[in-house]
Amino acid sequence: MEIKGKIVELSDLQQVTDTFQKREFVVEYAENPSYPEFLKFETIQDRCSILSNVKVNDEVMVSFNLKGRKWTDRNGEVKYFNSLQAWRLTPAENGVAQNQDQASEVPEWVQQAPENTEEDQLPF
Repeated sequence: MEIKGKIVELSDLQQVTDTFQKREFVVEYAENPSYPEFLKFETIQDRCSILSNVKVNDEVMVSFNLKGRKWTDRNGEVKYFNSLQAWRLTPAENGVAQNQDQASEVPEWVQQAPENTEEDQLPF
């Protein structure tokens, strides 16, 4: 899945356990400009590095997977959780170049996610 939007918040890297890390960010998504949505994404493990060189207000295209989990609490009640796991960021079409001389340059922060990573190293 992909959406285009503006980064409005970047969190610090969180070391959840000795072997698991994540970083979150929020994108303002305006399919209807009168009613923008604020979508919270997460990156996990080595994909956290895709956020290394982006900043708030950058226009980006976010490639992500929609994940869902089922969990049963202590009382036996079943709960469901959804998360948006980003795996690639690219500059939005209108944010690549600011003038003609830079038209073929790609911003420094553009990075591809590493291949062959294990996505399911979650602590729960």
